Amino acid sequence: MPQEAIFENYFCDNWKDVIDRMTEGLMLVDTTGKILFVNSAMENLLLYSRHELVGRRCDFLECDACLDQRQQKGNKHCALFRNGDVRNLKCSFKRKDGSRINVLKNATVLTDPSGKMVAGVENLTDMTDILTKDQMITDLRNHLNRDDSFLGIIGKSQAMSKVFDLAKSAALSEAPVVIYGESGTGKELVASAIHNLSTRKDNSFIKVNCAALNENLLESELFGHVKGAFTGAERTRMGRFEAAHNGSIFLDEIGDLPLSTQTKLLRVLQEQEIERVGDHQPIAIDVRIIAATNKDLGKLMKEGKFREDLYYRIGVIPITLPPLRERHADVPLLIETFIERARLKTGKEINAIDKAALDLMISYPWPGNIRELINVIEYAFVICPGGTITPEHLPLHFTNPPSKTDDSSSPDNDRRQLLLDTLKKTGGNKSKAARILGISRVTLWKQLKKYEITVGKAIH
Repeated sequence: MPQEAIFENYFCDNWKDVIDRMTEGLMLVDTTGKILFVNSAMENLLLYSRHELVGRRCDFLECDACLDQRQQKGNKHCALFRNGDVRNLKCSFKRKDGSRINVLKNATVLTDPSGKMVAGVENLTDMTDILTKDQMITDLRNHLNRDDSFLGIIGKSQAMSKVFDLAKSAALSEAPVVIYGESGTGKELVASAIHNLSTRKDNSFIKVNCAALNENLLESELFGHVKGAFTGAERTRMGRFEAAHNGSIFLDEIGDLPLSTQTKLLRVLQEQEIERVGDHQPIAIDVRIIAATNKDLGKLMKEGKFREDLYYRIGVIPITLPPLRERHADVPLLIETFIERARLKTGKEINAIDKAALDLMISYPWPGNIRELINVIEYAFVICPGGTITPEHLPLHFTNPPSKTDDSSSPDNDRRQLLLDTLKKTGGNKSKAARILGISRVTLWKQLKKYEITVGKAIH
């Protein structure tokens, strides 16, 4: 027997079982609207059992689209039997518990051999998750377009207004930009904003963290290499500059570039061409360079660690981002924004922060800047069960200030002591220490290096 015939016989004998296995709701109604059959998915969708639905008129489910049609046409019968079908109709039904469920409805009529309509079959797809995600996207888009932000960068202080104005002006130019600022101040966001406001916005925006790349591989990453150029170069590879052709390249932590790579970068700027490692064939490129650093390039230049000619080449338009401790007026706004974003991301009903917790956060020096603030809010969302964030939901160092070894105090001394105290509490576990401090492991590692703290010595 042909496979098609075997399936047809199986379906005729087991059609109810097949339909019950569907993930979408299915309902069969006669021409008066009486429900003849529903599948299991429809029971789950409407929270009614099959025997509660079959035999009743479907209008008790109060489909909003059907109600609108009846009000307009003055007809009790479903629009399905007037039009013959319904396609991709977004509507909602009333469930047994009184709530409404949003669905996508497709329906068609069934006819007898003479062509007379005898029933209608409706297929309902749950739209709850899709609509929830759409609303999240809309809310996030509204946040990005709010009056007190600049392409997603939050701030209304005078210092940030100056940054926004300078970034807008820089976007209209093709000149290289260098963005100065401490770690976590948002240098990459400003670089992205400059690119997105420029004439290059429809082309690539390539990001490179110069400090994160191995010195031996840095040149290959930036300029590419040909097959066989060095051990492990099994194929020709395009570099970041070539990938950024007609767009922009963001060189983060440019102060960490070795002098040898600085020399080759200068050549790229001067001649607008690159050579892949292992090749001498120049490749013309058209790339706008946006650099960033948390170091003083002028000081590095005087120390012979940064080329003077490169310094003046990349620093045509300097932009300095203020640290968060110098823009206290923005802290409440940032907290409000990150609480809302965390709420949308997690679905946890936390909507506010009380005055005591807010005062602690405003007075805090924020050595990790915006990135640290985000981490603190995420920490609070883990600890707080819901409602309002209070001081007890903040990392320990907000409510337990570091111990003082003498009468003198400074932000650096306080921070160093806080790191030592936290490492002792965690037995040297850096992951736990970072969570308590509300910062990332990378930020913790940088701070340990800055304050010359060795974990083994810190816990003894």
